[in-house]
Amino acid sequence: MAESLLRSLPRLSTFLRLGAGLALVTLGALTTTAASYDLADALEAVDDTNLSVLLSRETVLQTMETATQARAGLLPNLTLDASQRRSQSASFGSTVSRNGINNRFDVGLNGRLDLLDPQTIATHQAAKIGILVARQNAESTRETVRAAVATVFLQHRRNLARLDLINADITRADALLDLAVRQRDAGVATQIDVTRAQAQLAIAQQARLQQETEVRATELQFIRLLALPVDTPVSLAPFAVTISTSESTVLVSPEDQAFAHRADYQSSAQRLEQSDLEVRAAKFNRLPSLSLNGNYGRASATAFDGEDAAVWSAGVSLSVPVFDGLRTGSLTRLALSRRRANQLRHEDLTRGISAEVQLALQDTASRRAQIQVAQTSLALAEDELELAQIRFEQGAADNREMIEAQNRLAVASDNLLGATLQYNLSRVELARVTGDVRAILREQAP
Repeated sequence: MAESLLRSLPRLSTFLRLGAGLALVTLGALTTTAASYDLADALEAVDDTNLSVLLSRETVLQTMETATQARAGLLPNLTLDASQRRSQSASFGSTVSRNGINNRFDVGLNGRLDLLDPQTIATHQAAKIGILVARQNAESTRETVRAAVATVFLQHRRNLARLDLINADITRADALLDLAVRQRDAGVATQIDVTRAQAQLAIAQQARLQQETEVRATELQFIRLLALPVDTPVSLAPFAVTISTSESTVLVSPEDQAFAHRADYQSSAQRLEQSDLEVRAAKFNRLPSLSLNGNYGRASATAFDGEDAAVWSAGVSLSVPVFDGLRTGSLTRLALSRRRANQLRHEDLTRGISAEVQLALQDTASRRAQIQVAQTSLALAEDELELAQIRFEQGAADNREMIEAQNRLAVASDNLLGATLQYNLSRVELARVTGDVRAILREQAP
């Protein structure tokens, strides 16, 4: 039996090696490569991955094809027609007589060109402006998505930093528990001080569990915006905005910059121009149209019998509308109504952009001031914790002061982190309302 076991060892070793190799291959297949982004990469990835951006791009292509269809009326229309006809006629008199059977084969090239059609010309011009409108709408969608990506990017970085703060709170709470135990053993503190320290540690540990959920939530939001696989681990590079003491002096005011660069504003202005052309096209229905038509081909009794003869015709036609059942008047009034509606929307958008810019400037200044207040509060909380720890170590007080100081330090640290995030987000919003979210990249702190 021992000899059979010895003989089976090489075979068993081979099976084990094969199994280990299969396990390694399976593990490698299950391992997902982490997606690493800095903010610039994330903003650029929007163009090729985000659903809203991709759909807006398809809308542009559809609008271009619509304009191509509108242009078709301005180009020659050519058709190649071939037909074989066979007929028999009858004559009626005192008796009915049948004529012979007639055969005719025709093949020819027919063409038509509208030399003057004002309505078609105006419609084509409006369709070309529609392409510009669609492109501006696509750019507006892209800017909106970029702002959302930048917001989630910064929120995720904040959540990771907040997780680090909570881990620091846990470290302090654990140190407090160790100090309370030593103070109790030395007869300086009581068991209630140890219990308070244990409760403080439990609260910090619970906060960490909740924060891990927040981290995962913003990670999934980022994954969703860039259409990544849900199980893809994400690594985002740090990004911080330079906190300036005041707004930099620029030659162009933020409002003028917004009107010059906002895609939605440009789209609204172009939509007004498109409405003017639609009104003109509706009125042009009352104008005459001039067209050239003709055909050239060959005719014979049967196809390819070698006895064909040339046939052709040419002509110019003029069409003058006399009465169209009041259709032109209705189309004109409808186009004028749409023009007035677009004018109202444009005026409202102008006022809205001015308000957005002013609010963004005010919010940025306020968030900057809040960072300074949060920094002062953090410094005071650190001093308070240091003094409370000295008093507890010297037995001058129990650890309630130290616990309260730790809590205030945790709140002050979180407030500073939140104030910094809000300032960063306010700069993203200011970049968005002035027309270029990517401008936030130029504000990165060195």
